[in-house]
Amino acid sequence: MARKPNYDFERRERERLKALKAAARAEAKLKPPVDEAQAPSPDDETPGH
Repeated sequence: MARKPNYDFERRERERLKALKAAARAEAKLKPPVDEAQAPSPDDETPGH
């Protein structure tokens, strides 16, 4: 016997996963990755000081 599809549940799951993905993208957009090569280290001295 074939199972009866639960369209509402499947739709809610797709929307939930889509919302999680969108939230992760928005968070990544707010915090740009810091490149270690460009980040100043605390022991670097600025010239002239």
